[in-house]
Amino acid sequence: MPGLLLIYSSIFSCVSPTPPCCLQGRFTIAAKHHISIAEIYETELVDVEKAIAHYEQAADYYKGEESNSSANKCLLKVATYAAQLEQYPKAIEIYEQVGTSAMDSPLLKYSAKEYFFKASLCHFCVDMLNAKFAVSKYEEMFPAFSDSRECKLVKKLLDACEEQNVEGYTDAVKEYDSISRLDQWLTTMLLRIKKTIQGEESDLR
Repeated sequence: MPGLLLIYSSIFSCVSPTPPCCLQGRFTIAAKHHISIAEIYETELVDVEKAIAHYEQAADYYKGEESNSSANKCLLKVATYAAQLEQYPKAIEIYEQVGTSAMDSPLLKYSAKEYFFKASLCHFCVDMLNAKFAVSKYEEMFPAFSDSRECKLVKKLLDACEEQNVEGYTDAVKEYDSISRLDQWLTTMLLRIKKTIQGEESDLR
């Protein structure tokens, strides 16, 4: 794979021993190369774990340049794939970290509800009680989360699971989907949760 070898060579040239006065910007270049490698693993080689490793490395380099926004974008990629691989603690840690950072920013606080929503679903995939505690914690941390459609959906799903009410679960998801279309990641997580009350043969219809 000459393309990957060329990118690796570029990374090493960026981060090899260099006087501190010349390092500015080199970590950003290295980070972009790691993202390029991660994207190759995502789309061409379909090796999600290697993609995760390179997105994590890119995030570390961005942090070295204090480019927190770019670092968070990489970390959110890691969280997405970690959850798909059922590495829920890793995904939860990232969503909580990015959500906490976002809620303190006037420009980003609207997106905090999305990250706490995704963290709640990851908790839910582990255990219903986990999810209950998590939702309460996020509401306390970020009161605006309480009024969001995402928080209301999680609470409806918790009630449905507690009552073993498959129809109620499905209706809650349909209602949410009618306004905010579910993407593939959300569909996967919601199906995993639904299987805990319906068994293996289930879909969201």
